[in-house]
Amino acid sequence: MEDFNLTSSGLPTFILNGIPGLEDAHIWISIPFSTSYIISLLGNFTILFVVSKEQTLHKPMYLLLCMLALTDIGMTTSVMPKALCIFWFGFKGITVDGCLTQMFFLHTIPAMHSTILVTMAFDRYIAICDPLRYTTILSNARIAKLGLVGLIRAVLLVLPMPLLLRRLPFCTSHVIPHIFCGHFVVVKMSCGDTTVNRMYGLVILLVIIGLDLTLIGLSYGLIIRAVLRISSKKANRKALHTCSAHICVILISYSTSIFSALTHRFGQDIAAHLHILLASLYLLLPPMLNPIIYAVKTKELRDKVGKYICRM
Repeated sequence: MEDFNLTSSGLPTFILNGIPGLEDAHIWISIPFSTSYIISLLGNFTILFVVSKEQTLHKPMYLLLCMLALTDIGMTTSVMPKALCIFWFGFKGITVDGCLTQMFFLHTIPAMHSTILVTMAFDRYIAICDPLRYTTILSNARIAKLGLVGLIRAVLLVLPMPLLLRRLPFCTSHVIPHIFCGHFVVVKMSCGDTTVNRMYGLVILLVIIGLDLTLIGLSYGLIIRAVLRISSKKANRKALHTCSAHICVILISYSTSIFSALTHRFGQDIAAHLHILLASLYLLLPPMLNPIIYAVKTKELRDKVGKYICRM
């Protein structure tokens, strides 16, 4: 069979085949997918709306929460519209440029999401360990700059992925057994030497998840040390309560991310449809649950959201 190269002038169209073995159930599968997507959009847009309208919420913590909401919207939107077109209408074709663009956003946005979680951990560390200097160290302008740095880091780290893929030859059969163009999924389709691509993907995974988790762990280690020095049990509980929402979001985000990455890399014996469903959990579950967790766990935000709901 002849190969085609992504750098050639006549670029072919990839076929996103949906969930292999469950094609007949695509309509039923679309129900939890679309429901999760709608809940995610409603929850995150509610956070953005309430914070933008309430002057008392124009603080670093809520600015970070808005950044998190934007990345949650971006994560699901980079995948779900195309996935639902596959489930509902059987529109499986995607251009090579479209596939590589989806891949870029699919990996850049989670990298940005991880940076925001690190910044949130630093925010909680300053709030608990050095509260008198909180407003001096963390202003809204400084948070915005940290967000910009995180975005630049994510773009610079992820951009080589699609660029490296463009140099590879791909087999004539260009059917992707998936609902989105993930890096490892597309790399597996190549007929050429993918060593550099695989190694770079692994390095990015280690840099983003490994480094960011280390920084988060360091922040919470210092927080726990500071909390243990507080003699008042009431003050202890209050300090830990301010971190509870963030800890829940970290656990959900990184556990689903790591589990999805490990199943793709080492789960050769896992059925293809389970691979796809597990990968989809990472893109659907955190964006759906994050706004709910913060709305429930953060009293100030909960009260403001409740105020707007009561007006409806």
